[in-house]
Amino acid sequence: MDIQALRDTHPEHWQRSTAIRVLTLDAVAAANSGHSGMPMGMADVATVLFEKHLKFVASDPTWHDRDRFILSAGHGSMLLYSLLHLCGYEDFPIEELRNFRQLGGKTAGHPENFLASAIETTTGPLGQGLSNAVGFAMAEEALRAKFGKKLVNHHTYVIAGDGCLMEGVSQEAISLAGHHELGKLIVLWDNNNITIDGTVDMADSTNQVMRFKASGWHVLEIDGHDPDAIDLAITAAKKSKKPTMIACETHIALGSSAQDTSKGHGALTDPKLIEDARKTYGWAAKSFDIPQSLKTDWETIGKKGIPERDAWAQRLKGVSQNRKNEFERVYTLEPAKKIKAAVRNLKEQISSTTPIVATRKSSEMALNVINPIAPETFGGSADLSGSNNTKSADMSVFDTDNRSGRYIHWGVREHGMAAAMNGMVLHGGIRAYGGTFMCFTDYARPAMRLAALMKIPTVFVMTHDSIGLGEDGPTHQPVEHLAISRATPNTYVFRPADTIETAEAWEVALTTKTTPSVMALSRQGLPTVRVEHKPANLSRKGAYILQEADGKRQAILMATGSEVSLAIEARKVLQEKGIGTRVISMPCMELFAEQEESYRKRVLPGGSTVRVGIEAGVRQGWDRWLLGERGREAKSDFIGMNSFGASAPAEILFEHFGITAKAVVERVESLLEK
Repeated sequence: MDIQALRDTHPEHWQRSTAIRVLTLDAVAAANSGHSGMPMGMADVATVLFEKHLKFVASDPTWHDRDRFILSAGHGSMLLYSLLHLCGYEDFPIEELRNFRQLGGKTAGHPENFLASAIETTTGPLGQGLSNAVGFAMAEEALRAKFGKKLVNHHTYVIAGDGCLMEGVSQEAISLAGHHELGKLIVLWDNNNITIDGTVDMADSTNQVMRFKASGWHVLEIDGHDPDAIDLAITAAKKSKKPTMIACETHIALGSSAQDTSKGHGALTDPKLIEDARKTYGWAAKSFDIPQSLKTDWETIGKKGIPERDAWAQRLKGVSQNRKNEFERVYTLEPAKKIKAAVRNLKEQISSTTPIVATRKSSEMALNVINPIAPETFGGSADLSGSNNTKSADMSVFDTDNRSGRYIHWGVREHGMAAAMNGMVLHGGIRAYGGTFMCFTDYARPAMRLAALMKIPTVFVMTHDSIGLGEDGPTHQPVEHLAISRATPNTYVFRPADTIETAEAWEVALTTKTTPSVMALSRQGLPTVRVEHKPANLSRKGAYILQEADGKRQAILMATGSEVSLAIEARKVLQEKGIGTRVISMPCMELFAEQEESYRKRVLPGGSTVRVGIEAGVRQGWDRWLLGERGREAKSDFIGMNSFGASAPAEILFEHFGITAKAVVERVESLLEK
């Protein structure tokens, strides 16, 4: 690599891109940790992108029609932080860069969207940003179809590395993007041939260019250090009707003694290495010092989008007030005003007719009344639409010939689906939900965790939630999955007992703004347990008294989902035996935990009362309610699963594993004898 020739041929560009490199070296050295090599290698690409192509305004980072820039290779976070500082974003003064990777700073080790509005998504787990970007691009297409290109017309740019492309989720993502012809998605691949262990060919021989072409992408190959070639490639990409991958051949840790080595991937902190790199760059300024003229040049880049932003604002003013209000409503995640009434009306109908319905079907019934009045919802399924019941009657399918569709056939791509849904929600203007079998939480789990971390209200519809699945057997019967999701911070896990609780769960999921929801829904039919209409959303409390004890209360049965009706059946027997029994339905433990102690105490009082939890899953997560909250170990027990399931009809399995009303009665009687 002839750095001197690059300096001589493109001196102004060289100075701008080198500002990124030296800030990266300074911040990583100050933190004594981080990843220097990628920002140093991709600085030329990022400089051309921000200077000549990216539509943005540094002083208005949430402008709805900005281009989205996603750093999928999140370990190279100093590339992003350097750009944000140089362009003049208010949240990123030089002090934030000095504070790289320190507690309380906005410059975390990997980009975190909730720390600053200029960070589009949280990346670091490789492949997630690329997969999010597919959702961003889908959202742009859908919203452009809805509101018109005068209000929605922008690109999504991604910088991805070799590691992103090795992750399996990347294939799910790129095949989706190619199939849907997402022409406003542009991926800049940092083709540096280096990983932590050594060169890429130690572990991977994939021809990435052919791989993307086979997936329906427009592909270009360039020298990632030639600003003219970078500019021409991005210009060509923006004209393509297909998504574009630009293979940018780069040198990791450019200009340092670690260039083109695995050492260059990580933290370059050696003082001599840094000093020598600065000399190679021709950089004389002190650490964290950007010459004022250069900083002014970058800040001018940060302002170049102002005329376009102002013209957009005028166009927004020119639309009808109703259309403007709707545009702002969906982008701010304000719930549709009629959702509450629609859910209340459905609940009243169900209370009077008391149908026996699988909660996956109950979910469809709820969506059929919610989706027509909440046009921001966007549904889908990972090739299980007829089983997940996620497509409401009003929805058409999103595809190349119908960008107005609000339902996506994700194919057998659970991970890609979950990550892309996160991207749709992060983009703004859309509330995404998608379904699969609950046991395949395992495939979607990385993106579900990130939804919780990013504080976004994606909804994961997980049907066939227990051994009630039946004959498909233990490979498809979730037993530990409720506990897995409940163990995740900032996640609402709903396991409704009937259609009424299912509708209430959807009302909560589609009105919250900062918490994802998991809908655990049954395959088998469940009786209506809420036979008396209550206008209030009782599920919003997380748990509530469904049936009170007659006479002196001696036992409390707590249950979720399909086991609530079992608890009611057991209560009837216990009451006949003179044992006063309260039944608590607990559709969402997390919401119950959020309630004031006075409410939790009313539901779960202390004393000598026996407590039994009932759920067709493992016990993990239940002990707070059985042993805590004024409970006692000697007077508490759990009926559920402590092994994997088996292949047989559901009713036989519940009997085989001892999840029956008879077993509940016997357990209560045994505890009362202690």
